[in-house]
Amino acid sequence: LDILKKIGIVELVLSGGDPLLRDDIGEIVDHASKLFVTTVYDNGSIAAKKLDALRNVDFVAISIDSLDEAKNDYIKSVPGAWKNAMQAVETLHSEGIKVSVTPTISQKNLYEIVDLTNNFTGKGIPVWYCLYSYDTSVDSKQLFRIGKANDEFVITDKLAMVNLCNSLIEMKKKNNKILMTDKLIKALRSLYEEKTKRIWKCQALNQFLVVDHLGRVAGCHSHNFVGSVFDLTKKWKSPEYKQLRETYHECTQCNYLCYVFYSLHGNPWGHLTLAKDQCKNAKLLLK
Repeated sequence: LDILKKIGIVELVLSGGDPLLRDDIGEIVDHASKLFVTTVYDNGSIAAKKLDALRNVDFVAISIDSLDEAKNDYIKSVPGAWKNAMQAVETLHSEGIKVSVTPTISQKNLYEIVDLTNNFTGKGIPVWYCLYSYDTSVDSKQLFRIGKANDEFVITDKLAMVNLCNSLIEMKKKNNKILMTDKLIKALRSLYEEKTKRIWKCQALNQFLVVDHLGRVAGCHSHNFVGSVFDLTKKWKSPEYKQLRETYHECTQCNYLCYVFYSLHGNPWGHLTLAKDQCKNAKLLLK
């Protein structure tokens, strides 16, 4: 964590798997929260049992994909997932811990995202969206792999997706609990418009990077790891990393919204547009 701070990292996202399974998660979160804007992802199964460890984080993100219990558990392939996640959100919120809900948009829940958003934001709980995706990389030394192809979840109703994005942009004008920026929603919308196009260039190993539990570093998880976190201060401005950044800049193999977000908002102009878009939410971090 201290090394990441030295190279200028300002935000840390702890995800998995489930980072809360670690015995030392309390120590990690306590130190991280002093150095970074810190978010912890959980599927809802453990967070309510780790309240003391989570009190100092900026956000705990709980994954809930539907207000319908049976549908949510089907999507998750885990019986009881909905009850655990809903209980976790309620417990964290009542304890004053800054919790947010992170639905993954897919064809299975595309038509209920607006209702899900209104349900949680109406209770003062922010929402951030993920997009159903799966890795297609052929790199042999990926840090890890995410998802698998499933035709049930691939978004086929592109018009409905475009309309959803338009609805979210309109909702944001009155609802400051939607944490997505207009720029990010428009980038998402562009993938489903009649003339599909990517309106961003990937900024992996420049505006974001990934470190696994062994300390291995990659620009993003989809590519081969490129060293150890303990070498970052030496390699960060090296010709090797400069060349890797140029390679990643042209990569188009994923649409993970977290990577898109950092690619869009990682430079000075991106910081300005982010501040303008999310100024009303600054108080969430200042409480």
